[in-house]
Amino acid sequence: MSKKYDLKLKGYVGGWDFDSDYVDYILEKKSDKKVSVLINSLGGDVATAFTIMAFFRNHGNVHVHYVGMNASAATVASLSAKHISIDAHAMYLVHKCSSLVLEWDMMNTDQLQQLIEKCEKAKKDLEKIDLNIASAYAARCKRDKAELLALMSEGGWLTAQEALDWGFVDEITDDPEDEAPVLDEGVVNFMATAGIPMPSGVKVEKRGGLLQRLIDAFTGSRQVINKTSLKMKKSFKSICALLAVEAFSFEDSKTSLTDEQVQKIEDEMLRLNADIVKSAEELAARDATIAALNVRIASLEKKPAEEPVNVVEAGKKSDAGSFASRFNEAKEMFNQINH
Repeated sequence: MSKKYDLKLKGYVGGWDFDSDYVDYILEKKSDKKVSVLINSLGGDVATAFTIMAFFRNHGNVHVHYVGMNASAATVASLSAKHISIDAHAMYLVHKCSSLVLEWDMMNTDQLQQLIEKCEKAKKDLEKIDLNIASAYAARCKRDKAELLALMSEGGWLTAQEALDWGFVDEITDDPEDEAPVLDEGVVNFMATAGIPMPSGVKVEKRGGLLQRLIDAFTGSRQVINKTSLKMKKSFKSICALLAVEAFSFEDSKTSLTDEQVQKIEDEMLRLNADIVKSAEELAARDATIAALNVRIASLEKKPAEEPVNVVEAGKKSDAGSFASRFNEAKEMFNQINH
């Protein structure tokens, strides 16, 4: 009876089959359960490996099993697992990290100096990453960091027994279903391009005739990535949650949905559209209220500044004032006549 794995991480670390988001999704679903993980990878993106290592640590009950040939970032990803086993025929490689350097140009002395400074910076960054990886290895192996740095500098393949002796793994298994690693010419080309040494005693399968070898020559550096790209799983968290599925299986970049799943997506889109319309109406009503309040405020601010009615200009008398003045003059004349 074949083993059941909750996760199978294969191919390029950071690719579709070795994706940190999908790992996080599965671990969250099984937060209170043991999670079994199969790893078979020649490495890839070290940042993804560090992220997965943190996810395994946070979960606390992850059991990793290595089969085939595993190198570089693929070995880093498992370091915080609760238990690590390796197939008796599997291989294990640790080495210093590297980055792509491409320069093809005519340069003067100033430009050469800039290139040297750029490479010096890249070298310092890689040294820091190597120290970080060596520390993680040392913690797992319970050895001094300097020992691990020396092993990384050597960069040689370890057998399953040597991986156990160093402390990278906790157990060696010999299950019939775990086949011995076999490399094809495409993978060999990829390893050469990535600077990964060939292990001794590993079978290399020949492929086809001249045409196939020409294809391999052009695609070898991408073979490990593309090897499983025809059929893969992708995790779209929101849609998966809506449809209550773990992931979608894609073949040649295509997947299929049932009528019920399409209807669920349609209903959700209609609901979201209705929410958008409602929100737009509420915003329009609020804007109208704010505009009316602004008009009212402007009106209230203007009133104290309005000119008062019937204010007598300086040096002039109002009609009532003129009448009072004439009345007083007539009264004075009448008094004088009576005297």
